[in-house]
Amino acid sequence: MPEFSASTVRIQAPDDAVSLPVRELVDLDAWAADAARQRAGADGDQRLIEALADELREAAEDARGRGPVTALSYVPEPRLGELARIELSALVADETYPTVTVDLLRRYLTTPTEISYRPPVAELRTLPAGPAVRVRHAYVQDADRDGTGTVLETCAYGICPDEKWALVLLTSWRALAHTDALCTLTDDLARTVSVN
Repeated sequence: MPEFSASTVRIQAPDDAVSLPVRELVDLDAWAADAARQRAGADGDQRLIEALADELREAAEDARGRGPVTALSYVPEPRLGELARIELSALVADETYPTVTVDLLRRYLTTPTEISYRPPVAELRTLPAGPAVRVRHAYVQDADRDGTGTVLETCAYGICPDEKWALVLLTSWRALAHTDALCTLTDDLARTVSVN
């Protein structure tokens, strides 16, 4: 068992977030339909509910593939669908990296990829859960042969509550007009992460 398994990790979810069932055994279609109805409200349009249910089911399937501790779909305006995805994941020390440090997390989170849109920007922070690094990054997804694609932005926190494991809080979005607000949301969420 990883060292962090004896710890309880918590994060305060935003009011407009839907908790995605990343570890629970549920019928995703039924779960998504119910979650969409709850988020859209009792008098929500049926087409809106169906579209939101499809999006929530896809979000849950996508998040399950990465196995985070928790995952949230941020849906402040149900008619517009998911604005951002929020995931909290654990990284455990191993033989290659027997100690987890903030510098290791900084290098991990700032490594450019072939789809990086611009260089990542890192800042050291101190959070209630431990020392951390905040990293902003942007990627081009689904690029055609001309290099044109969709820009995906991320704001991530690598948090070190212990030298044997770490947490990565990652918010990702495509709605570039909301970048400042979503970075502020991520900053606020990072301060709510607790480990007991």
